[in-house]
Amino acid sequence: MKQQINEWFAANGDLTLRLDYQLDENSIVFDLGGYVGDWTSRIWEKYKCNIFVFEPIPHLSEQIKNKFLGNEKIKVFNFGLSNETKKLNINYSEDGSSFHSNAGKQIIECQIKSICDFISENKIEKIDLIKINTEGDEFETLKSLIENNMIEIFTDIQVQFHNFIPDAENLRNGLQEKLLKTHKLTYNFDFVWENWQKK
Repeated sequence: MKQQINEWFAANGDLTLRLDYQLDENSIVFDLGGYVGDWTSRIWEKYKCNIFVFEPIPHLSEQIKNKFLGNEKIKVFNFGLSNETKKLNINYSEDGSSFHSNAGKQIIECQIKSICDFISENKIEKIDLIKINTEGDEFETLKSLIENNMIEIFTDIQVQFHNFIPDAENLRNGLQEKLLKTHKLTYNFDFVWENWQKK
C-alpha cells in the first residue's frame, strides 16, 4: 500500500492522471464525495464542463456551494449517492469521513440517495466522467450501477477503493472482473486511485 502511494505521488497523479480526460464544455461530470470542492475546481478550470457535486456533510456541502456561487454549470447537492435511498450516521473526520469507520470526531446524520434513481429521475443518458471517493461506499455504488445495467452510460470511472472494508480485496477483484466486460483499466494504483474507460 505504501509503495502504491509513493508511486502515485511520484507520478503527480492528483494533478495529472486525475484531471486528464477527453472533456469539453458540454461534458457531464459527477463528483461523488465533493469534500471541499478542490477536484471539481480543477476540472472546471480545465474544461468548463457541467459538474454535479454530491457531498452529504452539510457544512462541507455549504462550503462547496459558496465556492461556486453564481456558476450555473456546477450543481451542488447536500446528499450522497449510493446503492439505495437512506439516512446514515457518518463518522466525521475531515477528508476521511466515513459511514464505515469509527474514527470520526463526531457523528453527523446524512442523507443518501440511490444513484440509479437520481440518474433516471434527471433523465441523464450519458456521464462522461464520474469520480467516486466515498470512503468505503464505492463498493455498493458500483455494484448497484452494474446490476441495474447503468454502468455503460459512464465513459470514465475514477474510483478510490478503501481497504478498511471487510474483505475489500475480494470485493474489489469481483467488481473489476465485472467492469472488464464494459470498460478497460487505464491506470491503476491499488487502493489509491484507478480509472476505468468505456471500451
